[in-house]
Amino acid sequence: MLFRRLSMLFIAVMTLFSFSLSASEKVSAYLQGPYQDAATVASKLKSAGFEVVGQDEVAPGITTVLFTCPTLKKMGNNPKRGFVAVMRAMSNKNDNLLSVTNPQYFGRAYMQKEYNDADAQKVLAKINKAFPGLKGSKESLGAGDLAKYHFTFGMPYYEDMDKVAKGAHNDLVEKIKGNGKAIFTLPLGENRTLVGCKLSDKTSKFIKKIGTKNAIVLPYAVLIEGDAAYILAPKYYLALSYPQLKMTQFMKIATTPGKITKECKKAFK
Repeated sequence: MLFRRLSMLFIAVMTLFSFSLSASEKVSAYLQGPYQDAATVASKLKSAGFEVVGQDEVAPGITTVLFTCPTLKKMGNNPKRGFVAVMRAMSNKNDNLLSVTNPQYFGRAYMQKEYNDADAQKVLAKINKAFPGLKGSKESLGAGDLAKYHFTFGMPYYEDMDKVAKGAHNDLVEKIKGNGKAIFTLPLGENRTLVGCKLSDKTSKFIKKIGTKNAIVLPYAVLIEGDAAYILAPKYYLALSYPQLKMTQFMKIATTPGKITKECKKAFK
């Protein structure tokens, strides 16, 4: 009996220890390799089973290719989880770089407690099929930190979204499309649509100040859910997408978060 109890205690301790190791493991924000042009990137994504929903030339020589698949759309078709439905691949000639968002990184951040690694693994397998040999970026965060991530004290979390518009769901979709700001519109379910909002050249210049290697952050995602449109708080999204960002760098773009929110609101006027 004593031996059995000690065995059960040992298993419990080892399980807890394994969980701690898993939670502390670093997860790369991006999967990276040598430059490939946008047309090739889009073609390879399609061949691997992805649906390419749009492209955005965010700066000369830098294009973001936006893609999804049934697994991503299923993940995103849950309350306030729509941002996960589209992953991004960046064709960056200037930095001789191909960069793809890691579904295990952004999945953990966007799905929160509902994150299922098996789903992320399915998406990851397709990405690796499209682009064999990609390596994880040095930019990373601990697996256990992503769901509760915020830049520093007083900064927003995932759930602290900015509401940028109110109105009937279909009307909001048509407004942003009619204003020419929608790079893509992706229906996810009843009254739930993800939109890529094109930012002005003036606002987009922030990528030159804190690093064009992460220009993949653009276009800015807008989630139209029910009778409102939401964006991830820019102070959250930019910090999550630039996990090595220092406070001194953040201060260089101090006015950018407000400009992003203002532009996303204007897109629905």
